[in-house]
Amino acid sequence: MAVIYDRVALIGLGLIASSMAHAMRRAGVAGEIVGTARSAETRAIAEEIKLCDRIVASAAEAVEGADLVVLCVPVGAMEAVAREIAPALKPGAVISDVGSVKRAVIEAVGPHLPEGVHFIPAHPLAGTEHSGPRSGFAELFDNRWCILVPDGADATQVATYRGYWESLGANVEEMEADHHDLVLAVTSHAPHLIAYTMVGVADDLRRVTDSEVIKYSAAGFRDFTRIAASDPTMWRDVFLTNKDATLEILGRFTEELFALQRAIRMGDGAHLHDYFTRTRAIRRGIIEAGQDTDAPNFGRGPSKR
Repeated sequence: MAVIYDRVALIGLGLIASSMAHAMRRAGVAGEIVGTARSAETRAIAEEIKLCDRIVASAAEAVEGADLVVLCVPVGAMEAVAREIAPALKPGAVISDVGSVKRAVIEAVGPHLPEGVHFIPAHPLAGTEHSGPRSGFAELFDNRWCILVPDGADATQVATYRGYWESLGANVEEMEADHHDLVLAVTSHAPHLIAYTMVGVADDLRRVTDSEVIKYSAAGFRDFTRIAASDPTMWRDVFLTNKDATLEILGRFTEELFALQRAIRMGDGAHLHDYFTRTRAIRRGIIEAGQDTDAPNFGRGPSKR
């Protein structure tokens, strides 16, 4: 595949950015990849494993001459990074991000960008519980969705950026920012909060049961602990910046939970069976759509090549 962007700057070098670097090399769509991270240790690791063509010390230095700049930092850090890079951005550059929330990113980043650059927020729906520059692998985005939120960006630039994500293996959809945040509150944000809560309950119970909760963890609880192992800084920022949508979904979840509580208390087996049958069909739909997290390599690190 031909080069799409001559120089790509990755700001932040965690799982998503490192996977992007590997996927760009696999596809041959970037002439040069420049990376930076706030932590000197992270930069040193990225240098050691040759994650990028160049690792530099600051975000402002990384974006110099870049045709595509991708902000791969927690949502709460986006505004500060936008302020830092704004004076160094190349006219005509595309600026994007990988944040799990979109309205807050638009409000944090957009006002600081100069005229003449193209801001196309994005969210690749892919990840594992691992983090850091060693965690990335080229296959992370294969057959996963990447949502673009053009927010009035130039249509030609959006089409080019869509092609870039497709070259990394992703399926691409466009969505309005507030709708994205509501959808993700259902499919990601509320489930993560529930997982964190369930693991917290188990931790309380562990003190009573002499660690048996952990020792005899069944598959369901192992799934919870995997989700709850995700980066705490990132998820703190997600909940603080997508507060309204997450609280709305948690309210609906609580109503459903109360209904199930009542069915269990009243011995209403028909209600439970119907409910579980309906939700099982949804799970089967996820598998049929190829979005099952047990797909090859997802969450298991790089394939052996």
